[in-house]
Amino acid sequence: MFQRGNQSFRDKFFALDFTLIFLILSLGIISIFAMYSTEQGTFGYYTKSHLYRFCVFFVLFIIIAFFRVRLWAQSAYLFYLIILALLFAVDFYGVTASGSKRWINLFFINLQPSELMKVALIIFLARYYYKIPSENITQIKYLFVPIFVIFIPVLLVATQPDLGTAVLLLVGGLAVIWLTGFRIKYFLYTFFVFICLLPVGISFLKPYQKSRILTFFNPERDPLGAGYQIIQSKIAIGSGGIFGKGYLQGSQSYLDYLPEKHTDFIFTLFSEEFGLIGSSGLLLVYVLIIYRIVQIGNQARNNFSKLFCFGFAASFFAYVAVNMSMVLGLLPIVGAPLPIMSYGGSAMLSMMIGLGIVMGCKVHQEEAI
Repeated sequence: MFQRGNQSFRDKFFALDFTLIFLILSLGIISIFAMYSTEQGTFGYYTKSHLYRFCVFFVLFIIIAFFRVRLWAQSAYLFYLIILALLFAVDFYGVTASGSKRWINLFFINLQPSELMKVALIIFLARYYYKIPSENITQIKYLFVPIFVIFIPVLLVATQPDLGTAVLLLVGGLAVIWLTGFRIKYFLYTFFVFICLLPVGISFLKPYQKSRILTFFNPERDPLGAGYQIIQSKIAIGSGGIFGKGYLQGSQSYLDYLPEKHTDFIFTLFSEEFGLIGSSGLLLVYVLIIYRIVQIGNQARNNFSKLFCFGFAASFFAYVAVNMSMVLGLLPIVGAPLPIMSYGGSAMLSMMIGLGIVMGCKVHQEEAI
C-alpha cells in the first residue's frame, strides 16, 4: 500500500533526517513560548494562532518529505507560474493592510504569495539549471530566462510595496545562479552597475522607505517617529545583558515600548529576556538547520536536489541575517520576518514547504531525475 518506487513507507520513514526534525521542532517550541511572552503571559490570539499554524504546517512538512523529488522537478515551472499568477491577482483582489496590498483572502488564511514565491523561484531555477553543463552557464542564451523569472516577481513585490521581500527574492534567485558555477566577476560587474544606479532607484522609493534609509544612518534624527523602532530595539537588546532579564520579565516589551514585537522584532524580545547566552543559543539552532540542509544537498545524487538544497540554505541564511541585522541596527528596517519565530502564516507556510522539499531530497537522495 505504501510502496512507491523501490522504497517502502518504512524505508522512507527511517530515511528522514531526524536531527533536522528535532531542530525544527525545537525552534517551533521556542517560537511558541516567545509568542506567549509577546502577549505578556496570556494565551491570546497571536499565541493560539501561531501554535495552530505551526502544528498544521509541521505535519505538512512531514507529508511533503515523502513526495518524490521527481514530482517537484516536473512541476517546477507550473508551481512558479501559479504563484506568479497569484502575485498578479494581488493587484486586483488583494487585501490592503498598513498601506500595503500583499495578501489574498482565502477564507482560512490571508495568503501572501510573495512568501511562496521565495520557494517557487528556487525550484524553478534548480529545474532550469540542473541539466545545463557548468561550462555553458555564462552563455547569453542561458541568461535571459533566469533574469526574467527573477525580476518579474521582484518588481511585482516591490510595487505592493514590500521592498524587504523583494530584496530577499532577488538574493535567493542570485544565490542559485551563483551556486551553478556562474563566474564571480559577472556578479562584481553587476554590483558595480547596481551601485551606480542606486541614486536613480532611491528616487522611485516611497517617502516612508526613504525615511527608513535616512533613519538607518541616524536613528536619533526622529526618535519618536521613524527612528523609534530601532532605538527601542537597541535598548531592549542591550538591557538583556549576558544572561537576560528572565522569561516574561522584559521591561521594554511588557511596557509596550517595543512595537511589532510579535513579527519582525521578536528576536529583540527574545534577546531582552534571555540575553547574549540565549540569543547565541537561538542563533546556533539556525546555524545547525542551515548546516543540515547543506549536508542533505551534499548527499543528494542529482543536480536538482543539490541546487535546491544549496539555494534554499543560502536563502534561509539571508532571511535570518537580514532580520537580525535589521533589529540590531546594522541594516535599514525592511520588514523581514525571522523564519518560524515571527508571527505570520504565509512566511511559516513557505518555510515549511521549503524544508519539506529539502527533507524529500534526503528521503529520495538516490533518485535519478
